[in-house]
Amino acid sequence: MAHMQPLPKETTPELADDFAIFEQILGFVPNSLLTMQRRPDIVRGFGVLTKAVMAQDGSVDLGFKRLLAHFSSRAAGCQYCEAHSLIAAKIHGISDEKVAAVWEYQTSPLYSDAERVALDYALAAGSVPNAVDEPLMARMRAYWEEDEIVEILGAICLYGFLNRWNDSMATDLEDAPKALGKKVLAQGGWTGGKHV
Repeated sequence: MAHMQPLPKETTPELADDFAIFEQILGFVPNSLLTMQRRPDIVRGFGVLTKAVMAQDGSVDLGFKRLLAHFSSRAAGCQYCEAHSLIAAKIHGISDEKVAAVWEYQTSPLYSDAERVALDYALAAGSVPNAVDEPLMARMRAYWEEDEIVEILGAICLYGFLNRWNDSMATDLEDAPKALGKKVLAQGGWTGGKHV
């Protein structure tokens, strides 16, 4: 059970445009934002950051950015964000097959070498203490340009905020991500933790 209950989205009508950003990303307004709306400027600021990090004109695929978010959330242990990021990955073009192979990313032919190293980077960057080192950066530079690495790290860091928020609040997981977690993530040990 959540440590703080989300408020109905109608509680703060002036956040309708901000909530719409997340309805496009996920298909619903997440409970994290419905809790966060107690301080509307936090929702607004997070919306601005989200639009910048997940910009349509970026050079890193939007669906792949959500996979990066999944792996950084896995490293941080936030089961809420693990499930949310996979829902968003599917909405943004990652195939069901690729999502289903998320636990085998190192060996699955559905993942390229460039994706594998970036997902390794997301795991390292999402860890505490941070595990990004020079050899990993050299591997990243073999596949990704510096502006792409900045975009990749932006996605990882965006979810770093959410990982801390949702685990600290024990945010209740919504039905769609919970179902995906049970279908895909449970095979790797995901239980939903404090979020179900």
